[in-house]
Formats: sequence, structure tokens, C-alpha cells
Amino acid sequence: MSTANQNQPVRSYQPQFKQLLQAVFRTQAYFRDFFGGEIEALDGVQHNETAFYVKTSDIPVVVGSAYNKDANTAFGTGTGNSTRFGPRTEIIYTDTPVPYRWEWVFHEGIDRHTVNNDMQAAIADRLDLQAQAKMKLFDTKHAEFISSVAGHSETLADYSEDAVLKLFNDLATYYTNIEAIGQPVAKVRPEFYNAIVDHPIVNSAKGSSVNIERNQVLMFKDFAIQRVPDRLFKQNEIAYIYIPGIAKAFTGINTARTIESEDFDGVALQGAGKAGEFILEDNKLAVAKVTYSGGSGGGVEG
Repeated sequence: MSTANQNQPVRSYQPQFKQLLQAVFRTQAYFRDFFGGEIEALDGVQHNETAFYVKTSDIPVVVGSAYNKDANTAFGTGTGNSTRFGPRTEIIYTDTPVPYRWEWVFHEGIDRHTVNNDMQAAIADRLDLQAQAKMKLFDTKHAEFISSVAGHSETLADYSEDAVLKLFNDLATYYTNIEAIGQPVAKVRPEFYNAIVDHPIVNSAKGSSVNIERNQVLMFKDFAIQRVPDRLFKQNEIAYIYIPGIAKAFTGINTARTIESEDFDGVALQGAGKAGEFILEDNKLAVAKVTYSGGSGGGVEG
């Protein structure tokens, strides 16, 4: 009895592609720090809507009063029906389903007569290049996600020295007041980045961490500044600010394979998968974005 693929040999490359995606993400993804530096990649997944379940708890930590030393608390007449630690809060975690949000595919052909290389070497090379190409798509989707979950926004009217300084002062006040734990990172458009580099407070006399010759700024008003391409921002948005490691990125690999082709003397190299992101509702407060209201400086949507 024939099989669905007409007995043509199929070789799976899901584990290899999984490792390539994770390696490329760690070194090339622009927003890898937002997701803790890693992407969770699962191979051999089935076609479904849910990527995984995450355990969450909406019960806040209760800060009690001082330790109770009363003679009849937990002792004496209070034995068995009182405690010196104050009221007890029961902690219950909820299993929250996390759905996939988008999909990716690739479909290439390697002909033995025209490839001009060892077949296995060509397959390995193309898988590596596909992982890098997919990372551009991941960057775009991750930028869209960050923009969509931002719990705070600011507006910059122009790139003047006073406006830029006031913006970062306002952002610093916001992150202080929400008591965010961690070093805020600002991913900014190139034009905005240059305005920060050229700002008069960025100089060695004030101890700024900057290299003018390389046009790099490491810190500005306690924010780590990193330049990213215009294509990753929505129209009129010029910066995404967040505390690193507050979300999760993931992808499920449905297939990554080669299959002998009946149309040419070689193999079809195919891949398909789903992906998505997750952030706790409370953590959205630690995500901010800046919009530009001064005309063309906000760029066009990528």
C-alpha cells in the first residue's frame, strides 16, 4: 500500500532547525532582551492553537504587620485558632493558555544537476540562511507585539535639546513611580538616536557612557539606548522602552524537511511553523512607547 508521499524518502530537520533558530535569536534578534534573551522553540508540534500553558497568580503579595507576641495568640486561649504571623493568604496558580499569533513557512528546491555543491552541505547552508531570514520576520512581529502591549506612552514634538531632555525626565519619573525593578532599555529610531548622541549633556565631563567617534550611546538619563532600523517601528512611533526579561517569545515547528521531488532531480526543502509572544498583564506597565508629532521625523511604517 502506498503512503501519502508516494513512498518518496523524507528526512526531517526539525531538531537542527530548532537549534539554528535559537542560536540566531540569541545573537541577532533586536528585541531578544525583552524576552529574556531566549526564544522557546518546540519541534514536532501538532497543528493547534495553543502553544503552552503558563502558571500565573493574580493574588498580590500581602505585607503584614509586625510579628504578634501577644500571650494569647497561637498560645494560651489562642492555641489552635490564631497565628502570630497575621492573616494567611492562600496562593493559587491559574493555568493560562497561550495561543500562537502568526505563522511562518519556507519552500525551496535543490536540484542535483544545478546546485554545484554537496547536497547535504547545501541543505545545511539553506537551513542556516532560512533561520536568519525568519529572524527578520520575528523582529517585525516582536516589535508589533511590544507596541501593542505598551502600558504607557509619551509624545515628542521635536528633536530639540529641551524636548529630548524633558521626555527622558518624564520617562524616568514614570519608571520610578511604578517601582519597576531593573534597568530600562530604550530601542529607538536612527534619527532619534542621533538626537540623543548630539545632546549637550552627553559628554565625558558629566561621566556619560558614550563614544562619539562610533556614534554610540550606551546610557542616557539612566536608560540604555540602542538604535534599531526604522522598519521595526509603526508610523510615528520612534522608541520602545521596557524592562528586559518581562515577556516570553516562542515558536512551534510543525515541519522542517526534505522530500524527493517528482518535478526535478532533487529535493524540496520545506518548513512551516507557528509563533507568538506572551506577557503578564501587570508587566505591561513596564512597557512604554514614544510617538513623534513633529511631521516626517516619525518615519513611515515598516
